[in-house]
Amino acid sequence: MNDTTPEVAALVRQKLLERSGAERIMMASGMFEAAKAMVMASFPAGLTEIELKRRLVERIYGAEVDVEGFVEHLRSLRPDSAANPPPK
Repeated sequence: MNDTTPEVAALVRQKLLERSGAERIMMASGMFEAAKAMVMASFPAGLTEIELKRRLVERIYGAEVDVEGFVEHLRSLRPDSAANPPPK
């Protein structure tokens, strides 16, 4: 759904393009952090760090990311990877 008139959309685009690249990166980063916080707030308490990251990646990126490969990578980075076995 798009309820924005073409004139307003053009004005918003013009105003965004007037910002520096750094300002646009900061805006995008802030929007991503806000979305991430909302997603994380929907998760149950007590998740392990890896399970939290798994769910976050699943929710934000969906089928675009090999979630199991991502989790394997996270486990490979941890010296205590034996303490985080895959879920059954």
